[in-house]
Amino acid sequence: MPSIRKHLEARERQILAPQAARSADTRGRLREEPEDDVRPAFQRDRDRIVHCKAFRRLKHKTQVFFAPTGDHYRTRLTHTLEVSQISRTIAKVLQLHEELTEAIALGHDLGHTPFGHAGERVLDELMPGGFNHYEQSLRIVDVLENDRKGLNLTWEVRDGIAHHSKGKGGSPVGMPASQRAKTLEGQIVRVADLTAYVNHDIDDAQRAGILKPGDLPKKPIGLLGQTSSERIGRMVRDVVEATFSGNLSEIRMSPDVLEATLELRSFLFSAVYENEAATVEFRKATGILGGLWEKIRERPEEFLDLRTVADEGLDAAARDFLAGMTDRYAINLYETLFIPKPWAGPYEEIS
Repeated sequence: MPSIRKHLEARERQILAPQAARSADTRGRLREEPEDDVRPAFQRDRDRIVHCKAFRRLKHKTQVFFAPTGDHYRTRLTHTLEVSQISRTIAKVLQLHEELTEAIALGHDLGHTPFGHAGERVLDELMPGGFNHYEQSLRIVDVLENDRKGLNLTWEVRDGIAHHSKGKGGSPVGMPASQRAKTLEGQIVRVADLTAYVNHDIDDAQRAGILKPGDLPKKPIGLLGQTSSERIGRMVRDVVEATFSGNLSEIRMSPDVLEATLELRSFLFSAVYENEAATVEFRKATGILGGLWEKIRERPEEFLDLRTVADEGLDAAARDFLAGMTDRYAINLYETLFIPKPWAGPYEEIS
């Protein structure tokens, strides 16, 4: 009797678009392993990411606002979940592989540092050869998780994670084939990532008092919508319509919506990400990571994975340790290593 997985793989062949990735046709894993009786390959990858430790740590990693006291600010975890939701919506309408899209979305930021992009800039300066969070995300799923056995994900998920990042000026669509994910599902996540953070970062900045509704640039807001919900809906519809019009040759956006989206991102960099009030605490975070970098390298036996030290060197081990920290872990460790505690000596009576 065919396994449940075989039935699900057969259903994929029946209902997905010809351009969609299919579990049974995966290019495989880094290491061969028996297939699951129930879950196709991409669903299995999704589950492995959700259950890994790096995914759980995202709940205590900064998205934009450092250590917010309000309950409703985004963290790196809630950002990831919003990217996943937008990605699956697009994939479903285009009849592409939802579980593959979801797995890439859930894994795309696993390698992000504490303290948001400020932490990434610090590690990029400290680490010989630089640092990129998407490369660290791949390192986590390939090497660091599961006691250095990695998660052994499929090629398609790994490729999507490797190609999601756009940086400050990169476009979510229209790149040369060599620079974009090889699957349409991976290309969706690149678009959904920008769609999510452009909109939820505006929402958080308004909640924090950094932005007022009237501060937003009128032209892109006029085209995309006044609220986050309106803008996300407009951008998702545009991606679907533009991609269908291109016969699913690649994930697309119309020129007008792409221009408006990129203008909003540029506005956020100047008004929020590099805003004096919003980033003042990150300058302190820079000192924290710099201090920890020096201290843990002085005491590798106490803090670092000695297998990494032996195989790849002290810098690589220090990078893995710092990049894996949550914000609060980094702060607590810094306090332990650098802040002197009052001496509590024997009790003395006052004569």
